[in-house]
Amino acid sequence: MAGMVRAVVLLLLAALPLSAQEPRGHAPHIVLFLADDLGWGDVGFHGGAIPTPNIDALATRGARLEQFYAQPVCSPTRGALLTGRYPMRLGLQVGVVRPWAEHGLPLDERTLADALRSAGYATAICGKWHLGHATREQLPTHRGFEHQYGHYNGALDYFSHVRDGGFDWHQDDQVNRDEGYTTDLVAAAAIAILAAHDPAKPLFLYVPFNAPHTPLQAPAEWIGKFADIEDRQRRIYAAMVACMDAAVGRILAGLDEYGYAREDTLVLFCSDNGGITSLGSNGPLRGQKGQLYEGGIRVPAVVSWPGRVEEGAVVNAPLHVVDLYPTLLRLAGASLEQDQPLDGRDAWATIAAGAPSPHDAILHNVTPWSGALRMGRWKLVHNGAAPANATQPPPRDTWELFDLDADPGEHTDLADRQPDLVAALRARLDALRTAAVPPHIVPNRAPEGFEVPEVWGEPKAK
Repeated sequence: MAGMVRAVVLLLLAALPLSAQEPRGHAPHIVLFLADDLGWGDVGFHGGAIPTPNIDALATRGARLEQFYAQPVCSPTRGALLTGRYPMRLGLQVGVVRPWAEHGLPLDERTLADALRSAGYATAICGKWHLGHATREQLPTHRGFEHQYGHYNGALDYFSHVRDGGFDWHQDDQVNRDEGYTTDLVAAAAIAILAAHDPAKPLFLYVPFNAPHTPLQAPAEWIGKFADIEDRQRRIYAAMVACMDAAVGRILAGLDEYGYAREDTLVLFCSDNGGITSLGSNGPLRGQKGQLYEGGIRVPAVVSWPGRVEEGAVVNAPLHVVDLYPTLLRLAGASLEQDQPLDGRDAWATIAAGAPSPHDAILHNVTPWSGALRMGRWKLVHNGAAPANATQPPPRDTWELFDLDADPGEHTDLADRQPDLVAALRARLDALRTAAVPPHIVPNRAPEGFEVPEVWGEPKAK
């Protein structure tokens, strides 16, 4: 395995041009790790049973964002992160971008990579894209990333790199045949980026792992470390989480090895949605991935920047993944002027100085038949158990109200006791529903007649 990873690093080093020798100034390097389906309770710093020493070390050296929200499933979170806009403005509010989907992140959206690149950053993505691949214009190197390595779809095989019969592994948006376990390959590629880049110029390195998303697969040596876990699926899941944590550690070690001073480097880690409770843990939170209860959307998140973020800080103010866009752009000295209005808010004062949340309300999601909105301590939930990938309304309509300060586990529905508050929050949610663009709703299974390409993302044969 070590030889394979070293070979990948050398190949990538040969392929990557060194960045221009421009002065870096005070703009920090930005390394953004995104786990896939990691639950709130799956990290050590939340009491998780799976060892995550490298992620925990980030939390020790930085701030834990204890009320940090993502979307209930993969693609919407990625769209929100890269645009600072809620998925309901992107047509991504229902489900995920399926392999057979024609849509993706709208082409008129400015991405975080676009904006940072215009501010002088080098930009790279190593890992999972999941924001469209039906046309070349949807691919990462057309959306602000100078370098790309990894896959376009979710739920691919970790060893064969195949999804539904089509091959899905790419470098700079061309087919790539590197062999190995995806988590290790992604880490090797990220380290290669660090090695090839000149630290004098600011770097944005986005590392969206596909772990620990299903299918449940891990190298035998990692599974063997959890022989004490009787349930086979949980044993493999634990191995996937631990392997990802080790990959985070190797990339962080690469920062030191290749001259990226920690005081000049902002590191963030979070998950894209809550975990699946049959495999992992969302701690005391209700619900799981795909749902609008806290277990589906409140995720582990840490920010580390020595000298700028207090070590061991705990931030309890509610924040959302849309906030990363304006926060990082301001820290980078990039312009926030753009055609599309932002939903995200600059959260740096909240993270670094303990200021209140910059939001008066946070939209968790809104679809034609479900939604959730948080305002202060109150959270309104419309059909919260409806799966995020559902393509039609549930048989029964429900509205719930929770006091998250007193009841973060959402055990007690207060809707009947607070009808005026429910009406006010519902009016706000309904207004957002009215303002939403039509969602892209595609079938969860390949439609009849769809032909799986040999390689996902390749131009279709004439």
